Amino acid sequence: MPVANVHFEVFVRRYPDSSWALKTATDTRAVALDEAKELVDRGHVAAARVMRETLDPETGEFQSLTILTLGQPEKPRKVRAPEPTEPLCISPQDLYTCHARERIGRLFETWLERHEVTPFELLHRPDLVEQLEASGVEITQAIQKVATPEAHSRGTTLAEMIATFKSLSDRAIERLMRDRKKGLPEATPETFAKVAGAMSKDPEGGYRLGCAVAGYLAAAQGWSEKVALLLDLADNAPPEGAGRALALSVIAEPLEEIVRHEKGLDNIVGGSLDLGARLAAMSRLAAASVVDQLVKVEPSVAKVTPELSDRAKRLAKWLMAEDFTGVRAAIGQRILRDLGGGRRLRPSDPEGEIDVTRGLAMSLTAASGKLLPLDDVQAAFTARSKTLVAREFVESYLGEDATVMEEAEALVWLIENIIGGGNKREAGRWLSSLIFSLRFEREASQGHFAPQRLAELAKLQRGVARCGLVEEVFKPIQVKLGEVGGVVEAEAKLIAATVRASKPALERLTMLLKMACGETAPLGACADRARAEALKLARADDTRAELTTAPDQVDAIRDLLKHAALAA
Repeated sequence: MPVANVHFEVFVRRYPDSSWALKTATDTRAVALDEAKELVDRGHVAAARVMRETLDPETGEFQSLTILTLGQPEKPRKVRAPEPTEPLCISPQDLYTCHARERIGRLFETWLERHEVTPFELLHRPDLVEQLEASGVEITQAIQKVATPEAHSRGTTLAEMIATFKSLSDRAIERLMRDRKKGLPEATPETFAKVAGAMSKDPEGGYRLGCAVAGYLAAAQGWSEKVALLLDLADNAPPEGAGRALALSVIAEPLEEIVRHEKGLDNIVGGSLDLGARLAAMSRLAAASVVDQLVKVEPSVAKVTPELSDRAKRLAKWLMAEDFTGVRAAIGQRILRDLGGGRRLRPSDPEGEIDVTRGLAMSLTAASGKLLPLDDVQAAFTARSKTLVAREFVESYLGEDATVMEEAEALVWLIENIIGGGNKREAGRWLSSLIFSLRFEREASQGHFAPQRLAELAKLQRGVARCGLVEEVFKPIQVKLGEVGGVVEAEAKLIAATVRASKPALERLTMLLKMACGETAPLGACADRARAEALKLARADDTRAELTTAPDQVDAIRDLLKHAALAA
């Protein structure tokens, strides 16, 4: 008796109102269950479902069974008008559209990755189709996977939809094999312009030139070499006219699929780079003219953006052409996908992760419009910011040996480099809990030289106001910092010592006014006491006498008095 073929599929709903989408398929039940639980526990999806799919070898049909459902319950949906019963793809030519190739890539993802080929190559190379047919049930399983949702959405039976797609695949394979017997065109860099020019006059020129390009890629070893071969063809495309337009449009198809692949750019931008550096390199690759200029003028971007290899620079030059807009957009979408995901950009370096996030934000914002819509860039960085305020990251970022002032300054820097109202509020809670802790008050009130502690508190107080927190969050923090500063000054009697010091009156007045305006001491009790003493000193006869002999200091003293008055 034939043995049933069993695999397990994990479906997810990213948001409560989202539709179920296939996340992964595996032959191991435990792997599927663990992945579903992990996705829900980490909050990456709203819900997950594990399905057991059993293939009956005799009928060729799958039997589905739900074995696990986690997360938020599915909301009832409005009944939609029935869609046309005619499948989206009705002829072999329909399989060559970008949307069809994208779906073929998902259906045969494992097989394509194992053979290191793209959907474009599979559709244009007879030898690959023969290998796929010889593998056994790959085509049957793919038809089953695509027919099931199509049958459900179009109100037809699964058997009818399977028969439709089976007929479509048979006709597409038969067409490719028939054309091979007739003779498919071949191309090399030397002959490419001539072949492309001839194909531009053929009604099926795009398909036939695609066969020539796919055949030329057959000798490539790895994704990087395929990119190089495609660029060799692009360099030798016809100089103008319909032939050039056809040639570059055909080359763009496999190139777009390669850059979308997880490992497609590894050997071009650097496979040994961490995710943050790889995304920075991909940003430079896709928007070289903008990012290169930014690297020259912005050190924070230059710090995190790697230099491109010669092959990457060659690709970047081609990506500036309008013919490769789709390739550029594919790289942009991949950047957004990885940026909005949960993987760490610098797993062992939290400070470096903030730096690379900041650099990426500047690069992608500068390149927005040409590379990606600004709204999409902001949404991706909002999602990335959410990971930066999670407990696991913050605790790793702050470490265990830092002082309270170092932790507070680190949190202010973190807040400056995240976006999103919810993320700002969460980071603000981290900062508030630290500033209002007994540990902060104890450590900030004791220790090193009092003027230095007051200057650090003043710097922190100013940073809290400009890091992007809303007023109802940062105002209480500023008040608390002022209270701590008042305690530090009262214990050290710094203002009284300044008033009694044997220094010139103008020097003492300057010191007091800098404290009063929040420059060398936090605004609050300390600044108020300094302001009161400064006003007394400013009215003293010896101070007025010194001012008459030092007219060059009058403007500076006047400015400090204004700032002190405004800070009151």
